[in-house]
Amino acid sequence: MPIDPYVLLLLGTVGLAALLPARGTGADVASGASTAAIAFLFFLYGARLSTREALDGLKHWRLHVTVLACTFVVFPVLGLAARGLVPVFLTDPLYQGLLFLTLVPSTIQSSIAFTSIARGNVPAAICAGSFSSLVGIVVTPLLAATLLGSGGGGFSAGSVVGIVLQLLVPFVAGQLLRRWIGGFVSRHRKALGLVDRGSILLVVYTAFSEGMVQGVWHQVSPARLGGLLAVEAVLLAVMLLLTWYGAKALRFGREDRIAIQFAGSKKSLAAGLPMASVLFGAQASLAVLPLMLFHQTQLMVCAVIAKRRSHDPVEEAEVTVPDRTGHAPTGAGTGTRSG
Repeated sequence: MPIDPYVLLLLGTVGLAALLPARGTGADVASGASTAAIAFLFFLYGARLSTREALDGLKHWRLHVTVLACTFVVFPVLGLAARGLVPVFLTDPLYQGLLFLTLVPSTIQSSIAFTSIARGNVPAAICAGSFSSLVGIVVTPLLAATLLGSGGGGFSAGSVVGIVLQLLVPFVAGQLLRRWIGGFVSRHRKALGLVDRGSILLVVYTAFSEGMVQGVWHQVSPARLGGLLAVEAVLLAVMLLLTWYGAKALRFGREDRIAIQFAGSKKSLAAGLPMASVLFGAQASLAVLPLMLFHQTQLMVCAVIAKRRSHDPVEEAEVTVPDRTGHAPTGAGTGTRSG
């Protein structure tokens, strides 16, 4: 299974920060540029996201409630349960990063791609990913304030102010201006996508540079990294099983179960990295490591699952084309069949 090229770029950025970390004035410049990049990222998210489409998708409310429950309830509960693995498998900073990863919203692009490959309900996956991103702008910081703040993870009231100024305000501004700039953003999606990815690389470089200068990487041994990978593999396996069999128990059809599994088991690297930079500050380098590793793991595992699902026999009644809101006519993918 090939590694995602963007993950290679992220690892290269981490290596650059390890060899040539930003110091002194360079660190100040990188920090300021990173702050501006994060604000611009969330401005673009707001300009891209069609709130109307996300809200229209609520007509298929059972599916979206299920995905949101997996993303913002089940995942965090599992993250809290992992506290018992400290200090045997995880250090406290790595655990804080693991807990944070359970709080971030679902992905959009990979959820859609894998749902499409597996012949699932693609419109529902689009709406579920979009709605999760929209909800996550507010819910993720609130969960972080509650769980990380009480857990001694360095989260403070100042982080809430940072979230509002760096994330929420630009996002709302993008939404308000979408009427006028939405067409431009759509037409130049590819070029702006490069800006997106470049901004995230800058955020990663700044965070890991701060970590190198402060010596936080001396806290991580190969054994601890191995323990983290093992814990994340179990976490992903549990979520994949819960989303699939839980959706089946709720009597969703095959197409909907596929959308629920891929949207409900994913975590967004693009949304999580900027949030971690704001929330954790100088400790962000360790905080984002679990998310970066989980991102690659979920891509590799879900690619295999999607390929296998694409060969599943599909009953004729379920081979239908859902409408834009994620509804499928005459019982296919509507939850009326156990599949």
